[in-house]
Amino acid sequence: MKLRLHSVNPFGIKYVNLFGNNYFTSVKIKGEIMSTKRTDYLAWDEYFMGIALLSAQRSKDPSTQVGACIVNGDKRIVGTGYNGFPRGCSDDEFPWAREGDFGDTKYPFVSHAELNAVLNATTPLTGCTIYVALFPCNECAKVVIQAGITEVVYLSDKYGTTPSVQASKRMFEAAGVATRQLTLTKDSVTISFIAEENK
Repeated sequence: MKLRLHSVNPFGIKYVNLFGNNYFTSVKIKGEIMSTKRTDYLAWDEYFMGIALLSAQRSKDPSTQVGACIVNGDKRIVGTGYNGFPRGCSDDEFPWAREGDFGDTKYPFVSHAELNAVLNATTPLTGCTIYVALFPCNECAKVVIQAGITEVVYLSDKYGTTPSVQASKRMFEAAGVATRQLTLTKDSVTISFIAEENK
């Protein structure tokens, strides 16, 4: 699923609150007020994966942007994160390269989205689910397990044959952490930042 940030709202929706704090009383579509429930709303899985993908847009990494969203059993978001350098490590001074001497690449310095989501969590994470675009690496798998997270929902397993992800899968299976690849009903979601009075 791609999260598209556009300046146009093709659905004619009067008001959008991404975090669900307000609700529609009516929706205006093509000049008509609809009084029945929408049928094209996001499923919970798509909503939480959408939050993970939106979080990824905060990443400064020029090659790979990854976000993560942690949800408890009551379907409340308790942590989000994205890949980037640790606090105090300048995005302009540390390297973003993928190739070269180890110390001249991003790899010794970047904190992954899963780790940052766990560190940003507002509550204990026992029994929670983490949504992430890529299947976690072995280092993130350790963090997920130690945090007490019991399910990993992911979009892509593009690195599934690498030793790192193979190690992750072995640890998840041994620790009883469920993993599942998300099956989507939508290819994309469009978010408009245009204020109502400017539409």
